[in-house]
Amino acid sequence: MRIASLGSGSRGNATLVQHENTTLLVDNGFSLKQFTQRLDRFEIEPGSIDAVLLTHEHGDHSGGIERLCRNHDIPLWTAVGTARAALAPHFQYHRLVAGHTVTIGGIEVMPITVPHDASEPLQFIFHQLDNGKRLGILTDTGHVTRHIIEAFSCLDALLLEFNYDPEMLESGPYPDMLKQRVGGNLGHLSNQQSIELLRQIDTARLNCLIAAHISEKNNAPVIVEQLIRQLDDLPAPVLANQNEGFDWISI
Repeated sequence: MRIASLGSGSRGNATLVQHENTTLLVDNGFSLKQFTQRLDRFEIEPGSIDAVLLTHEHGDHSGGIERLCRNHDIPLWTAVGTARAALAPHFQYHRLVAGHTVTIGGIEVMPITVPHDASEPLQFIFHQLDNGKRLGILTDTGHVTRHIIEAFSCLDALLLEFNYDPEMLESGPYPDMLKQRVGGNLGHLSNQQSIELLRQIDTARLNCLIAAHISEKNNAPVIVEQLIRQLDDLPAPVLANQNEGFDWISI
């Protein structure tokens, strides 16, 4: 199993998960043209994607979903609440329910509920059926819950949001209402919250850590990397960015 990103941040998110002949896409906040341009470097045709998994309805994750799925006849999987909030009436999709796995090709997908400010937000754990490898994607989290700690323990790889530095958010350019939303219990994880999550989960198997959804205005990659490197027994982090995401990483 391997993972790659077409871009990660408030201007658009799209993540690829692939195992052998199965290619999954988590979210697409890019226009069809931009998505296709970004996908070119991975030598993947849009029509070869086996399924799109939509986490929630916010535009940086859902903005390009419908057109991509319609134009290339790609099945969409998402929660009912997200579908109602993000999709046109009668748009066909497959229903995801938190805690209930679905198997797509050689990958088992476990949807995990998170307390983000959306209608029915989900994040995902991917299980490679033939060798037991487990990959977690956790962004747009709100705050850390006991359920999240249990679900995201014992992974081989984790893509985790490090959205904002509290001091940079407080002194940054966002209006007060947006600052309160981002930093609130239903917003995003701060650097410190994500570090604390890494302290609480079982990371004994973790061989790949990706820091993602790093705010361009309220955070800095160098801050994120320094914080992570202070933790013992964790792999050196890969830092996802908005413009290029990151290239294939094997799990």
